[in-house]
Amino acid sequence: MNFLQCFRLALKGIWSSKVRSLLTMLGIIIGVSAVIVIVGLGNGIQVYMTEQFASLGTTTLTVNISGRGTSRNASDEEMYQIVADNPEVLSAVTPTVSVSGGVKIGRDTLYTASITGVGEDYLDIHGYTVAQGRGIQYVDILRRQKVCVIGTYVAQNYFTGDPVGQTLKISGNPYTVVGVLDEIGDSTEYSTDNMVLIPYTNAAKMSFMGTISSYTFTAVDENSVQPAKSAVENALYNIYGDEDAYTVVAMSEMLDMMTEMVNIVITILAAIAAISLVVGGIGIMNIMLVSVSERTREIGIRKSLGARRRDILWQFVIEAGTTSAIGGLLGIGFGEALSSVATAIIAALLEESMQVVPTAGSILMAFGISVAIGVIFGYLPARKAARLNPIDALHYD
Repeated sequence: MNFLQCFRLALKGIWSSKVRSLLTMLGIIIGVSAVIVIVGLGNGIQVYMTEQFASLGTTTLTVNISGRGTSRNASDEEMYQIVADNPEVLSAVTPTVSVSGGVKIGRDTLYTASITGVGEDYLDIHGYTVAQGRGIQYVDILRRQKVCVIGTYVAQNYFTGDPVGQTLKISGNPYTVVGVLDEIGDSTEYSTDNMVLIPYTNAAKMSFMGTISSYTFTAVDENSVQPAKSAVENALYNIYGDEDAYTVVAMSEMLDMMTEMVNIVITILAAIAAISLVVGGIGIMNIMLVSVSERTREIGIRKSLGARRRDILWQFVIEAGTTSAIGGLLGIGFGEALSSVATAIIAALLEESMQVVPTAGSILMAFGISVAIGVIFGYLPARKAARLNPIDALHYD
């Protein structure tokens, strides 16, 4: 008996007991769909993280100065000098100073706005563009002019008409709006669009310490990130003489680290989901053992008519493999449907456009494992059927 004949007999047997076959496939269906959804979720998280880090700039370096154990403090001029001394790997730098407190606009006070002191290259480093007016300029920083650039959330919800030229108050001081940024996030209260940017010299004066402890450098390109990091670290070590006085973190390194962590978690979850495939295989083995008992006389008749042991073995192995393969195909369809539902749920609950997208590799892997499990767990019942004595089988009641 050839493979095609065995396959047809397997389909005929599955169709004749549709409900029992479906229940047998259930473990395989659940396992395959779970693996597909979990791997798809992992891919979606990776794509989402990559996009978020890309918006921050994968060529950026974040420098935090603690000055631990030293009386020396690097000035902003020295930080700009690091860029000037390494033009082949560094292109720009901006100090970043966070300011606490609220923003008073007319009679309203906005406490959730992010108030940040920045340099003239801040917008270029982060890829932000100005929709109206202008950005923070060098002259603003040099003269500590009380000007600011606002996000679209602030502009749309707290100003009427053109915000440029109107005023708001920060720490009781009036600031003139000179620019409005293009929309960055979704213009909600807790998005990036709820921001106010001022000259970093003003922000440093407002802070309790009066010093700048955070800087953002940008490398010339992605290939220059590591040389740029080394250049910044060497320059800071020459200033402080102590590696504990500062930290330099590349965004690309953070992305790699986050991706690695996500991969580990997804692999563990996929392995747990794959347990249901093993359960499905046990179900197939159980139903095949029952099938051997039910078809003992059939096996005896086939053997008496000349069927060899391997013919019987192949018939039951192929039947088990076919059952698991059909279960795998149903699981793929169910997993794709669940992925679409999960994408819609994430968009509705988290208000984030993260896609749950299974890869072709994960689908093929889940399907291949399901077929392999069916064949492996179907071998024992098939071996039992192949070893039946034809005379005993014919007398079986």
